[in-house]
Amino acid sequence: MTDPATPGTRVTRDVRGVGVRTIEFVHEAWGAFVDWFNALQLSENAVLLAFGLATGVLAALGVVLFYKSIDAAFTVFYRLPAPYVPHIVFLFYRPVVTAAGLLIAWWIMQKLGRAYEGMNVPDVQLAVVRRGGDLPTRPALARTAASAVTIGAGGSAGSEGPVVVLGAALASWLGRTFRFAPDRVTVLVACGSGAAISAAFNAPLAGAFFALEEIAGTLTGASFPPVVVASVIAAVVSRSVFGNHPAFPIPHQYGSVSVAELLVGYPLLGIVAGAMSALYVRAYFGAGALERRLRVPRWVVPIMGGLVIGAMVYFSGGRLVGFGHLAVQVDVFGQMAWYVLLALALGKIFVTVTTLNFGGSGGVFTPSLFIGAATGGAVGVVLSHLFPAVGINPAVYALVGMGTLIAGATAAPITGILLVFEMTNDYALVAPLMVAVVICNVVARWLEKDSLYSGWLRRRGETIEHGADRDVLAALHVIDAYEPHPTIIDEDTPVEELVPLLGRSEQTYFPVVSEDGIVIGVITIADIGQVAAGRFGLDTLLLAADVVRPSETVLPSDSLLEAIRKMGVRGVAALPVTDHLGRLRGLISRSHVLSAYDAGVARAMALHGNHSAHGSAEASAPEPVG
Repeated sequence: MTDPATPGTRVTRDVRGVGVRTIEFVHEAWGAFVDWFNALQLSENAVLLAFGLATGVLAALGVVLFYKSIDAAFTVFYRLPAPYVPHIVFLFYRPVVTAAGLLIAWWIMQKLGRAYEGMNVPDVQLAVVRRGGDLPTRPALARTAASAVTIGAGGSAGSEGPVVVLGAALASWLGRTFRFAPDRVTVLVACGSGAAISAAFNAPLAGAFFALEEIAGTLTGASFPPVVVASVIAAVVSRSVFGNHPAFPIPHQYGSVSVAELLVGYPLLGIVAGAMSALYVRAYFGAGALERRLRVPRWVVPIMGGLVIGAMVYFSGGRLVGFGHLAVQVDVFGQMAWYVLLALALGKIFVTVTTLNFGGSGGVFTPSLFIGAATGGAVGVVLSHLFPAVGINPAVYALVGMGTLIAGATAAPITGILLVFEMTNDYALVAPLMVAVVICNVVARWLEKDSLYSGWLRRRGETIEHGADRDVLAALHVIDAYEPHPTIIDEDTPVEELVPLLGRSEQTYFPVVSEDGIVIGVITIADIGQVAAGRFGLDTLLLAADVVRPSETVLPSDSLLEAIRKMGVRGVAALPVTDHLGRLRGLISRSHVLSAYDAGVARAMALHGNHSAHGSAEASAPEPVG
């Protein structure tokens, strides 16, 4: 036994002490720098733009590393052994390798990822709404590694989910490192998500609008400039590594689309794609329910799934998955028989839901492109046989089907349209895309109310759509937010007396009431501006009742969700609050709703933090043996 007082022990302790002191010094120095930086009180726009740029670079480098990891896994599993494995042995080799890959991916998430449930696009949405953009780094890195192994081993999963999580986690880490407030961190998380999509698909527009549509939940406000900057710089970095080509190579532009196809062909595609989207969503959650009912050890589940997936991919000639991070060529979807394409679409749904629910990791977005291409190609082939004189090109239907399935399966219509447009650079496809996407979205939500993202959240007791927590808005009421003493206008007020309101009131909507206090409508600040400009002639005989606008009203007991819906119906920013008899009680505006929403989210985050603390304590307890 070594004597603690020996020189060797003292040297070891000295070295360790130096290391600890060095870490403490670096930590203190960094803290001092962050304090100095935050004390500069720089413009919010300048900070967001600068950190949006930095986030875009980090996210793009993360995508590059992830794609290289997939290629490395594919090389280890397939390319290196290929010379030593006879072709006939691949009948058994691929299922075994895929099973091994799913088992490794499952182990990575259980051990390195600490069995963290989530680390997908809905979890990023949840982090933005409930946790102030806080995404743990270690589970995100584990999910990235598990996804690389899953895809490289031949599992059917998308690359977009892991890269969105990785980009968002890097942005969250950057924001927390600089001790930013939660609202600023959430903007950076949206930047990281959009930059990841942009770099992965070489589609900066689609990446930006994916982040704004799905993560930030708004197309306006402070999020827009930094998200766009992050997406553009991410595309530049990605192109410098992979070249300026789309994820799905398009051989040529397809030209114009006939009116007959716009009126018949693409609406039909929207209906079929809507039904396929609903099937995809139900199959995904159905496979998850089936996996939970299996009475086998958890480590056996990925082996079972991998064997089935590997066998199906082998018998499909490898068409159901790509090679490394490379995608299947789109043009082949216009050259097969319709029943083969339909079988590929259904087969892709099966192997994808099995991969993601039986131990594998990855996203659902990229498989949606494959399913949509096969579905669209099948519809195009059928129509080309039924109407040979029209000159229908099935490959165009395959392309439109990609964006259409994205819209139906993930409820991201703008992203679906822009993604295909950026992949083709063919503006002629925008019109059929818009027709098919709108119809697909309606049909999909009619058949299945959940999307792949909202369904994951709803099954965990969350109701978040496009970055907004509907539960918070539904739980709050107008009485919690409205202004009870707004400036009002009597209906018999002469119009020239309205002009002074321009200078002395911050309101933009003024309720107009009758003699007994009944609301008859509103007059806007724009209307008063027209009065000041002499549009109404400043005639003393012209009264407020003559220029009033009709308006929706809300009750104090109505939810804020209902108030926002009514504002949207009229396209207005404020509504009068009345009692059941129509008498004025106050005014509620979008700013009132947002303030109440922010307070509600803060309370929900605090409550979630308490639950998480209890959950972490429970999770740290050892599992019972057996």
